[in-house]
Amino acid sequence: MPDSPPVGRRERKKAATRQAIADAALELFLAQGFEQVSVRDIAEKADVSTTTLFAHFPGKEALVFDRDEEVEAELIAAVRERPEGQSVIEALRAHALKSWVPIASDPRLRQLTELANRTPALREYAERMWMRHAGALAAAIAAELGREADDLACAALARFVLEVPTLTKGRPDPRAVVDTVFDLLLHGWR
Repeated sequence: MPDSPPVGRRERKKAATRQAIADAALELFLAQGFEQVSVRDIAEKADVSTTTLFAHFPGKEALVFDRDEEVEAELIAAVRERPEGQSVIEALRAHALKSWVPIASDPRLRQLTELANRTPALREYAERMWMRHAGALAAAIAAELGREADDLACAALARFVLEVPTLTKGRPDPRAVVDTVFDLLLHGWR
């Protein structure tokens, strides 16, 4: 895999601004609730204009799921850029262990989950996001395996993999959960 070109100053500043906005939004949402916080409140806390906020995020719900596009890109990259000889399932296991296990131990995850569950707009946004990720992952899996884009087995695998973060919640050892789920995918029910 080729090295990524160095990120320029402008890109770093844009990324820092985006992160500051997302952090401000999360802090306000967790403290006051999603409906009680306005876009103007978030912009003020992040010390940006509302125009700048909307240049980085298409809407208020997107502020909660600020890594949406990155998450999807990382899932697809895990499949497409896996080492030669590594199966799709093993590549997705490695991705889950590297990306999802650390998030499972973040103390804000429970609060964020509760916020999303009690806010209808966030539940709907999360469901659309999840379905989009499932479709993109299924398409990437199908392409890698030389199957039709709407292959049922690829769609089922994608959906099952995307349930892994939910299955780790509340469990003492998220790493063991990931391994158990992927062992089941690889070896079937015993």
